[in-house]
Amino acid sequence: MLISIALIIIIGFSLGGIFKKLHIPSLLGMLVAGILLGPHVFDLISDSILGISDELREIALIVILVRAGLTLDIRDLRKVGRPAILMCFIPATFEIIGAVLLGPPLLGVSVAEAAVIGAMLAAVSPAVIVPKMISLTEEGYGRKNSVPQLIMAGASADDIYAIVLFTAFLGVVKGNDFRASTLLSVPISIVSGVAAGILIGILLTGVFKAIHMRDTVKVLLIIGAAILMVGLEPMIVELVPFSGLLAAMALGATLLKTSEKVSRRISGKFSKIWVAAELILFVLLGATVDIRYVLKAGLVAVLLIIGAFIVRTVGTWVSLIRSGLNPKEKLFCVIAYLPKATVQAAVGAIPLGLGLASGNIVLSVAVLSILITAPIGAILIDRTYKYLLDPPPKE
Repeated sequence: MLISIALIIIIGFSLGGIFKKLHIPSLLGMLVAGILLGPHVFDLISDSILGISDELREIALIVILVRAGLTLDIRDLRKVGRPAILMCFIPATFEIIGAVLLGPPLLGVSVAEAAVIGAMLAAVSPAVIVPKMISLTEEGYGRKNSVPQLIMAGASADDIYAIVLFTAFLGVVKGNDFRASTLLSVPISIVSGVAAGILIGILLTGVFKAIHMRDTVKVLLIIGAAILMVGLEPMIVELVPFSGLLAAMALGATLLKTSEKVSRRISGKFSKIWVAAELILFVLLGATVDIRYVLKAGLVAVLLIIGAFIVRTVGTWVSLIRSGLNPKEKLFCVIAYLPKATVQAAVGAIPLGLGLASGNIVLSVAVLSILITAPIGAILIDRTYKYLLDPPPKE
């Protein structure tokens, strides 16, 4: 295990640094490091680490979502309003429709199987998008119309919607009926998750005011509370739909609202923790990628991914009608909604594990979507934000 950890740190940071020098997002270098070190290439990561890979990646995601909350001013979200809500589900719905239309003729799958592929594809990656939007928020780009905040909020809730539909469509393929009531779990899980995050945030604010402690201790308590909410999610959903990841973000936003000065200091601590969390997240994400499935997928899978994204673009544009955003800002929202990675890595292999005939196809499309959209999306965000968003206000 120790050698594996050393290789993850050295190779991950080295390739990340090389890619950054080449003006390519460092996360792509970390993904490549994971692919090379993973079990499908050189197999240099120990089984003990791979065995807890899902949990480690989830902790890293929790860290960035709490940090996102610490930069997510509620006043900005109120200003964005309706478009933020529409961005949570309309683009994903359009992408699913695109996959349903293109899947049967391109891949030879049934409509239900195409819907499973579409729901898997529809989830954008908060692990890729949120850190970049935090950076833009801190730099002051897009501040006038709160574009980064709009994208952060939409990308986080978008995943819940896509995963719920993925589970529902998977049930249809397995022979179960699709229940429209399943869709009700989406708004309920959003509301319950946000409510839990607000409650824990208020409690922690009271503790921090009553007991003097170092900021480092506060950070650890916040991370512990966020991990606890995510960890309890499987038990809570037995009673009521719930999103632990949204609760983590709401926790951060509540701390910013109730104690802005403290939260600004804590956010700086989180930015340092993210250096390590980012490495863990993207190297272990790369380790899940099996290149063999890319070769099996072929050009038609690439065409499906591109076609579904084009349809999604229409949905993103529809969500932003009467939003007050100018055409450049709308185009940036389209670009920012391109990267896929986190959910695709988590759910792409589930149909294959269930023994479904389309399992290999779903996994192949999932792997391809990560390799194509994560790096291209990250590069486009980095290369376009200065041209498409309002510059920071002059001091």
